[in-house]
Amino acid sequence: MLEPVHTTGGCTVTSDGGDTGPAATGRLIEVGCDESGSDGENLTGGNTEVFAHASVRLPVPVAAAYVQEIRDWIRSPAEEYKANHLLREKHRAVLEWLLAPAGPIHGTAQVHLIEKAYFVVDRAVDLLLGDPDAALPLYRRGPELFGPERWREFLQAANQLLRVRNEGEPEAPVDTFFRTVGALRPVAAGDEVAETLHRLASARARADAYRAELLAGPPLIPVLNPLLPAIVATAAYWSAGGAAVRLVHDRQNMLTPERIAWIEGRARRAGVRLAGVELVVAREDPRIQLADFLAGIARKIADDELGGRADPELAALLRPYVDPASVWGDAAGRVLLGVPETDGAAPSANINSGV
Repeated sequence: MLEPVHTTGGCTVTSDGGDTGPAATGRLIEVGCDESGSDGENLTGGNTEVFAHASVRLPVPVAAAYVQEIRDWIRSPAEEYKANHLLREKHRAVLEWLLAPAGPIHGTAQVHLIEKAYFVVDRAVDLLLGDPDAALPLYRRGPELFGPERWREFLQAANQLLRVRNEGEPEAPVDTFFRTVGALRPVAAGDEVAETLHRLASARARADAYRAELLAGPPLIPVLNPLLPAIVATAAYWSAGGAAVRLVHDRQNMLTPERIAWIEGRARRAGVRLAGVELVVAREDPRIQLADFLAGIARKIADDELGGRADPELAALLRPYVDPASVWGDAAGRVLLGVPETDGAAPSANINSGV
Protein backbone atom coordinates (compact mmCIF):
# COMPACT_ATOMS: atom_id res chain seq x y z
CA MET A 1 0.00 0.00 0.00
CA LEU A 2 1.32 3.43 -0.90
CA GLU A 3 1.67 6.11 1.74
CA PRO A 4 0.25 9.52 0.78
CA VAL A 5 2.33 11.45 -1.72
CA HIS A 6 4.13 14.32 0.01
CA THR A 7 6.02 17.31 -1.31
CA THR A 8 9.21 18.77 0.15
CA GLY A 9 11.20 21.60 -1.34
CA GLY A 10 9.30 21.47 -4.61
CA CYS A 11 10.05 17.79 -5.18
CA THR A 12 7.17 15.30 -5.13
CA VAL A 13 8.09 11.92 -3.73
CA THR A 14 6.04 8.75 -3.48
CA SER A 15 7.01 6.53 -0.56
CA ASP A 16 6.08 2.86 -0.48
CA GLY A 17 5.40 2.10 3.16
CA GLY A 18 6.28 -1.55 2.62
CA ASP A 19 9.74 -0.86 1.16
CA THR A 20 11.73 1.38 3.44
CA GLY A 21 15.28 0.03 3.13
CA PRO A 22 18.05 1.10 0.75
CA ALA A 23 16.87 -1.24 -2.01
CA ALA A 24 14.02 0.92 -3.29
CA THR A 25 15.05 0.29 -6.88
CA GLY A 26 14.13 2.64 -9.69
CA ARG A 27 12.52 5.38 -7.62
CA LEU A 28 13.46 8.68 -6.11
CA ILE A 29 13.58 8.50 -2.33
CA GLU A 30 14.07 11.35 0.10
CA VAL A 31 15.66 11.26 3.54
CA GLY A 32 16.14 13.83 6.29
CA CYS A 33 19.65 14.19 7.73
CA ASP A 34 21.43 15.72 10.69
CA GLU A 35 24.70 15.29 12.59
CA SER A 36 26.04 15.28 16.12
CA GLY A 37 29.52 15.70 17.55
CA SER A 38 30.94 18.33 15.25
CA ASP A 39 34.09 19.97 16.65
CA GLY A 40 35.34 21.40 13.39
CA GLU A 41 38.91 20.27 12.74
CA ASN A 42 39.71 19.80 16.43
CA LEU A 43 39.25 16.03 16.41
CA THR A 44 41.66 15.10 19.20
CA GLY A 45 40.76 17.73 21.80
CA GLY A 46 37.07 18.41 21.30
CA ASN A 47 34.02 17.64 23.38
CA THR A 48 33.36 14.19 21.96
CA GLU A 49 35.30 11.28 20.49
CA VAL A 50 32.64 10.42 17.90
CA PHE A 51 30.98 12.13 14.96
CA ALA A 52 27.58 10.77 13.95
CA HIS A 53 25.57 11.52 10.83
CA ALA A 54 22.02 10.15 10.83
CA SER A 55 19.33 9.91 8.19
CA VAL A 56 15.63 9.05 8.37
CA ARG A 57 13.33 8.03 5.53
CA LEU A 58 9.69 8.56 6.45
CA PRO A 59 6.78 10.51 4.97
CA VAL A 60 6.69 13.98 6.51
CA PRO A 61 3.27 13.54 8.20
CA VAL A 62 4.35 10.23 9.74
CA ALA A 63 7.59 11.73 11.05
CA ALA A 64 5.65 14.69 12.47
CA ALA A 65 3.32 12.32 14.33
CA TYR A 66 6.28 10.50 15.90
CA VAL A 67 7.92 13.77 16.96
CA GLN A 68 4.64 14.85 18.56
CA GLU A 69 4.36 11.49 20.34
CA ILE A 70 7.82 12.00 21.82
CA ARG A 71 6.84 15.49 22.95
CA ASP A 72 3.65 14.16 24.53
CA TRP A 73 5.65 11.60 26.51
CA ILE A 74 8.47 13.86 27.65
CA ARG A 75 6.41 17.02 28.18
CA SER A 76 9.37 19.41 28.31
CA PRO A 77 8.59 23.12 27.81
CA ALA A 78 11.53 23.37 25.36
CA GLU A 79 10.50 24.75 21.97
CA GLU A 80 12.86 22.43 20.13
CA TYR A 81 13.63 18.94 21.43
CA LYS A 82 17.14 17.53 21.14
CA ALA A 83 18.69 14.12 21.76
CA ASN A 84 19.61 15.02 25.33
CA HIS A 85 15.90 15.05 26.21
CA LEU A 86 15.67 11.35 25.35
CA LEU A 87 19.03 10.51 26.94
CA ARG A 88 17.91 11.49 30.43
CA GLU A 89 17.49 8.46 32.63
CA LYS A 90 13.90 9.34 33.47
CA HIS A 91 13.07 9.07 29.74
CA ARG A 92 14.86 5.77 29.17
CA ALA A 93 11.60 4.09 28.15
CA VAL A 94 11.06 6.66 25.37
CA LEU A 95 14.62 6.14 24.14
CA GLU A 96 14.21 2.37 24.04
CA TRP A 97 10.86 2.71 22.24
CA LEU A 98 12.46 4.92 19.58
CA LEU A 99 15.25 2.41 18.82
CA ALA A 100 13.37 -0.84 19.38
CA PRO A 101 12.76 -3.33 16.54
CA ALA A 102 9.05 -2.52 16.77
CA GLY A 103 9.75 1.20 17.12
CA PRO A 104 8.97 4.06 14.73
CA ILE A 105 12.29 4.34 12.86
CA HIS A 106 13.49 0.73 12.73
CA GLY A 107 14.22 -0.13 9.09
CA THR A 108 13.78 3.49 8.01
CA ALA A 109 16.88 5.07 9.55
CA GLN A 110 20.66 4.83 9.42
CA VAL A 111 23.63 6.38 11.23
CA HIS A 112 27.17 6.74 9.91
CA LEU A 113 29.70 6.78 12.75
CA ILE A 114 33.22 8.23 12.61
CA GLU A 115 35.71 7.58 15.40
CA LYS A 116 37.55 10.89 15.36
CA ALA A 117 40.98 9.73 16.53
CA TYR A 118 41.03 6.94 13.94
CA PHE A 119 39.84 9.39 11.28
CA VAL A 120 42.90 11.57 12.05
CA VAL A 121 45.31 8.64 11.76
CA ASP A 122 43.65 7.41 8.57
CA ARG A 123 43.81 10.84 6.96
CA ALA A 124 47.45 11.44 7.99
CA VAL A 125 48.64 8.05 6.75
CA ASP A 126 46.73 8.36 3.49
CA LEU A 127 47.99 11.91 2.87
CA LEU A 128 51.64 11.15 3.62
CA LEU A 129 51.91 7.57 2.36
CA GLY A 130 48.96 7.09 0.01
CA ASP A 131 48.32 3.88 1.93
CA PRO A 132 45.24 4.07 4.20
CA ASP A 133 45.47 0.32 4.89
CA ALA A 134 48.50 1.05 7.08
CA ALA A 135 46.42 3.21 9.42
CA LEU A 136 44.52 0.50 11.28
CA PRO A 137 47.52 -1.51 12.59
CA LEU A 138 49.17 1.72 13.74
CA TYR A 139 45.98 2.90 15.41
CA ARG A 140 45.37 -0.36 17.26
CA ARG A 141 48.98 -0.93 18.32
CA GLY A 142 49.76 2.68 19.23
CA PRO A 143 48.24 3.09 22.71
CA GLU A 144 49.71 -0.14 24.08
CA LEU A 145 53.07 0.17 22.34
CA PHE A 146 53.81 3.81 23.09
CA GLY A 147 51.73 4.42 26.20
CA PRO A 148 48.77 6.81 26.58
CA GLU A 149 50.81 10.03 26.85
CA ARG A 150 53.04 9.46 23.82
CA TRP A 151 50.13 8.20 21.77
CA ARG A 152 48.08 11.26 22.66
CA GLU A 153 51.01 13.46 21.58
CA PHE A 154 51.12 11.66 18.23
CA LEU A 155 47.37 12.11 17.67
CA GLN A 156 47.54 15.80 18.52
CA ALA A 157 50.58 16.32 16.28
CA ALA A 158 48.80 14.59 13.37
CA ASN A 159 45.69 16.69 13.98
CA GLN A 160 47.69 19.92 13.94
CA LEU A 161 49.56 18.87 10.81
CA LEU A 162 46.33 18.35 8.88
CA ARG A 163 44.12 21.13 10.13
CA VAL A 164 43.75 24.26 8.03
CA ARG A 165 44.00 26.82 10.81
CA ASN A 166 47.38 27.35 12.45
CA GLU A 167 47.99 30.35 14.69
CA GLY A 168 51.73 29.68 15.23
CA GLU A 169 54.73 29.59 12.91
CA PRO A 170 53.85 28.14 9.48
CA GLU A 171 56.39 25.33 9.78
CA ALA A 172 55.57 24.43 13.40
CA PRO A 173 52.97 21.69 12.69
CA VAL A 174 55.37 19.87 10.37
CA ASP A 175 58.29 20.16 12.77
CA THR A 176 56.20 18.92 15.70
CA PHE A 177 54.78 15.96 13.78
CA PHE A 178 58.12 14.65 12.54
CA ARG A 179 59.76 15.22 15.90
CA THR A 180 56.98 13.12 17.44
CA VAL A 181 57.36 10.37 14.84
CA GLY A 182 61.12 10.36 15.42
CA ALA A 183 60.63 9.84 19.15
CA LEU A 184 58.28 6.89 18.54
CA ARG A 185 60.50 5.01 16.09
CA PRO A 186 62.95 3.54 18.66
CA VAL A 187 60.02 2.35 20.79
CA ALA A 188 58.48 0.58 17.80
CA ALA A 189 61.67 -1.24 16.77
CA GLY A 190 60.79 -4.83 15.93
CA ASP A 191 57.02 -4.20 16.03
CA GLU A 192 54.68 -4.60 13.07
CA VAL A 193 54.20 -0.82 12.84
CA ALA A 194 57.93 -0.02 12.66
CA GLU A 195 57.87 0.07 8.85
CA THR A 196 54.91 2.45 8.83
CA LEU A 197 56.73 4.84 11.17
CA HIS A 198 59.85 4.61 9.01
CA ARG A 199 57.82 5.54 5.95
CA LEU A 200 56.14 8.41 7.80
CA ALA A 201 59.51 9.74 8.91
CA SER A 202 60.57 9.81 5.25
CA ALA A 203 57.49 11.73 4.09
CA ARG A 204 58.57 15.23 5.11
CA ALA A 205 58.41 16.51 1.53
CA ARG A 206 54.73 15.58 1.23
CA ALA A 207 53.93 17.26 4.53
CA ASP A 208 55.77 20.45 3.53
CA ALA A 209 53.92 20.53 0.21
CA TYR A 210 50.56 20.07 1.95
CA ARG A 211 51.22 22.93 4.39
CA ALA A 212 52.43 25.15 1.54
CA GLU A 213 49.14 24.56 -0.27
CA LEU A 214 47.24 25.58 2.88
CA LEU A 215 49.24 28.81 3.13
CA ALA A 216 48.33 29.59 -0.48
CA GLY A 217 44.65 29.48 0.44
CA PRO A 218 42.18 27.30 2.38
CA PRO A 219 41.01 24.24 0.46
CA LEU A 220 37.42 23.79 -0.60
CA ILE A 221 37.34 20.39 1.13
CA PRO A 222 39.27 20.29 4.43
CA VAL A 223 40.92 16.91 4.91
CA LEU A 224 39.78 16.67 8.53
CA ASN A 225 36.12 17.59 8.14
CA PRO A 226 34.02 14.44 8.71
CA LEU A 227 30.67 15.89 7.58
CA LEU A 228 31.32 15.91 3.84
CA PRO A 229 32.43 12.27 3.44
CA ALA A 230 29.64 11.23 5.84
CA ILE A 231 27.05 12.80 3.54
CA VAL A 232 28.45 10.94 0.55
CA ALA A 233 28.39 7.69 2.57
CA THR A 234 24.77 8.36 3.54
CA ALA A 235 23.78 8.82 -0.08
CA ALA A 236 25.65 5.62 -0.98
CA TYR A 237 23.74 3.67 1.67
CA TRP A 238 20.29 4.75 0.55
CA SER A 239 21.00 4.38 -3.17
CA ALA A 240 22.67 0.98 -2.85
CA GLY A 241 19.66 -0.81 -4.36
CA GLY A 242 19.52 1.43 -7.42
CA ALA A 243 17.21 4.19 -6.21
CA ALA A 244 18.09 7.85 -6.64
CA VAL A 245 18.27 9.63 -3.28
CA ARG A 246 17.64 13.23 -2.37
CA LEU A 247 19.02 14.42 0.97
CA VAL A 248 17.16 17.06 2.99
CA HIS A 249 19.79 18.28 5.44
CA ASP A 250 19.85 20.57 8.43
CA ARG A 251 21.50 23.87 7.57
CA GLN A 252 25.25 23.93 8.19
CA ASN A 253 27.77 26.71 7.58
CA MET A 254 30.09 24.07 6.12
CA LEU A 255 27.55 23.22 3.41
CA THR A 256 28.18 26.03 0.98
CA PRO A 257 26.93 25.76 -2.62
CA GLU A 258 30.48 24.95 -3.73
CA ARG A 259 30.82 22.10 -1.25
CA ILE A 260 27.39 20.72 -2.09
CA ALA A 261 28.49 20.69 -5.73
CA TRP A 262 31.62 18.76 -4.66
CA ILE A 263 29.48 16.25 -2.72
CA GLU A 264 27.25 15.70 -5.73
CA GLY A 265 30.25 15.33 -8.06
CA ARG A 266 32.06 12.99 -5.69
CA ALA A 267 28.93 10.86 -5.40
CA ARG A 268 28.57 10.64 -9.19
CA ARG A 269 32.20 9.56 -9.59
CA ALA A 270 31.62 6.85 -6.99
CA GLY A 271 28.53 5.59 -8.81
CA VAL A 272 26.16 6.93 -6.14
CA ARG A 273 22.77 8.09 -7.41
CA LEU A 274 22.54 11.33 -5.45
CA ALA A 275 19.74 13.48 -6.88
CA GLY A 276 20.62 16.52 -4.79
CA VAL A 277 21.06 18.06 -1.36
CA GLU A 278 18.61 20.60 0.05
CA LEU A 279 19.28 22.61 3.21
CA VAL A 280 16.33 23.11 5.55
CA VAL A 281 15.94 24.55 9.04
CA ALA A 282 15.62 21.51 11.32
CA ARG A 283 12.48 22.61 13.13
CA GLU A 284 10.68 22.89 9.77
CA ASP A 285 11.15 19.22 8.87
CA PRO A 286 10.25 16.46 11.37
CA ARG A 287 12.44 13.95 9.52
CA ILE A 288 15.47 16.09 10.33
CA GLN A 289 14.33 16.29 13.94
CA LEU A 290 14.20 12.49 14.16
CA ALA A 291 17.63 12.32 12.48
CA ASP A 292 18.91 14.77 15.08
CA PHE A 293 17.61 12.49 17.86
CA LEU A 294 19.25 9.43 16.30
CA ALA A 295 22.58 11.18 15.64
CA GLY A 296 22.84 12.50 19.20
CA ILE A 297 21.80 9.19 20.74
CA ALA A 298 24.24 7.23 18.58
CA ARG A 299 27.09 9.61 19.36
CA LYS A 300 26.47 9.27 23.11
CA ILE A 301 26.24 5.46 23.00
CA ALA A 302 29.44 5.23 20.92
CA ASP A 303 31.22 7.80 23.11
CA ASP A 304 30.33 5.80 26.20
CA GLU A 305 31.74 2.66 24.62
CA LEU A 306 35.07 4.35 23.87
CA GLY A 307 35.18 5.80 27.38
CA GLY A 308 34.66 2.45 29.08
CA ARG A 309 31.07 3.27 30.04
CA ALA A 310 29.37 0.94 27.56
CA ASP A 311 25.66 0.24 27.92
CA PRO A 312 25.30 -3.14 26.14
CA GLU A 313 21.51 -2.89 26.07
CA LEU A 314 21.50 0.45 24.25
CA ALA A 315 24.37 -0.65 22.00
CA ALA A 316 22.32 -3.69 20.96
CA LEU A 317 19.35 -1.44 20.14
CA LEU A 318 21.58 0.90 18.10
CA ARG A 319 23.36 -1.88 16.19
CA PRO A 320 20.79 -2.31 13.38
CA TYR A 321 21.08 1.38 12.50
CA VAL A 322 24.88 1.57 12.18
CA ASP A 323 26.17 1.99 8.63
CA PRO A 324 28.59 -0.87 7.78
CA ALA A 325 30.76 1.74 6.05
CA SER A 326 31.29 3.63 9.32
CA VAL A 327 34.89 4.76 9.90
CA TRP A 328 35.84 2.99 13.11
CA GLY A 329 39.13 1.63 14.42
CA ASP A 330 38.53 0.56 18.02
CA ALA A 331 38.30 -3.23 18.03
CA ALA A 332 35.99 -3.61 21.04
CA GLY A 333 33.66 -0.92 19.77
CA ARG A 334 33.38 -2.57 16.38
CA VAL A 335 32.08 -5.70 18.05
CA LEU A 336 29.75 -3.88 20.42
CA LEU A 337 28.31 -1.55 17.76
CA GLY A 338 28.27 -4.11 14.98
CA VAL A 339 30.63 -2.31 12.58
CA PRO A 340 32.08 -5.12 10.45
CA GLU A 341 35.71 -5.55 9.50
CA THR A 342 36.41 -5.23 5.79
CA ASP A 343 39.06 -7.64 4.47
CA GLY A 344 40.79 -7.48 7.82
CA ALA A 345 40.80 -3.70 7.97
CA ALA A 346 38.48 -0.95 9.08
CA PRO A 347 36.63 0.95 6.35
CA SER A 348 38.87 3.81 5.23
CA ALA A 349 37.87 7.42 5.27
CA ASN A 350 39.46 7.89 1.86
CA ILE A 351 36.30 9.33 0.30
CA ASN A 352 38.30 12.59 0.25
CA SER A 353 41.05 11.07 -1.85
CA GLY A 354 41.54 12.72 -5.18
CA VAL A 355 40.05 16.07 -4.10
